[in-house]
Amino acid sequence: MKKNTLKKLTALALAAVMALSLFACGKKTDDDKTDGKTYKIGICNYVDDASLNQIVANIRSQLEAIGQEKGVTFDISYDNCNADAAVMNQIIANFIADKVDLMIGVATPVAVAMQSATADNNIPVVFAAVSDPVGAGLVESMDAPGANITGTSDYLDTDAILDLIFAADPDAKTIGLLYDQGQDSSTTPIKNAKAYLDKKNVAYKEYTGTTTDEIMLAAGKIAADKVDAVFTPTDNTVMTAELSIYETLAKSGIPHYTGADSFALNGAFLGYGVDYVNLGKETANMVADLLLNGAAPATTAVKTFDNGTATINTEVCQQLGLNYDELTKLFAPLCTKVQPIVTAESFDDVK
Repeated sequence: MKKNTLKKLTALALAAVMALSLFACGKKTDDDKTDGKTYKIGICNYVDDASLNQIVANIRSQLEAIGQEKGVTFDISYDNCNADAAVMNQIIANFIADKVDLMIGVATPVAVAMQSATADNNIPVVFAAVSDPVGAGLVESMDAPGANITGTSDYLDTDAILDLIFAADPDAKTIGLLYDQGQDSSTTPIKNAKAYLDKKNVAYKEYTGTTTDEIMLAAGKIAADKVDAVFTPTDNTVMTAELSIYETLAKSGIPHYTGADSFALNGAFLGYGVDYVNLGKETANMVADLLLNGAAPATTAVKTFDNGTATINTEVCQQLGLNYDELTKLFAPLCTKVQPIVTAESFDDVK
């Protein structure tokens, strides 16, 4: 055999050995594999409104980003029960039958239903936008939930919103409280609002409803009573009805102060509360921590947020005869941020 031929064969043999060696070193054992793993997640939204839809959209986008980064897939099943308890329970039952790895409940009623449905199977539950997790009986404490459930809270600083009302109108004599008595998210804020107004010796009138039609009737009564301002917390029933009532209040010269920027998007004068984009992302981060890092819901603290952003609907502001620039200066010391918005059905419509 010629020397050149021998050298070529030797070189080819060495290359093959090196390739096999590199493959063996780079190959992961079954225990090490994470790439390609799929996690099944069921998301149930309580109702179709701008805030809750924004949360869901950002949960989805953040989980997709995490999945790409970590080399895993989050297989998401999504449904909206539209405030129908029977539909909600069926959606949750479907998630259980599909053997999801984790459920996400958007808003208090869904979280409560998921907690009940997973009492025996211990499927992890992460809630989003629950205003009072302890009061709703979901967790033992904010720092140590104690069971198979944890999540993110959009706790509302009621006093801060009412401070804005009296900053804009120090002489306000009567405040309307518009809410759904059946909404857990309204219970504590309305109680706090009454205590605040009692301490200030300011009168208040309560207006309630459980459907859009009832909220519309309530808005008509508010206009007839000519209250000085209206307060609504993060109430999903009123949120759903906002597009149907904002003109009634605005034409009557009554500013509507509310607990989320989505209300202002749909025509309320002002929305004050958390950044729901960030809340959605942080909910997704919590989900990833539980599924990828083995964190336990029982010891994962409920996440809360700074809710100091005031969003003013500039169109309604003008209709009420108020000056946006003046209000911005007036509200600035009482908020972390003041920002404008115009009336639209969804946040996508104003981008």
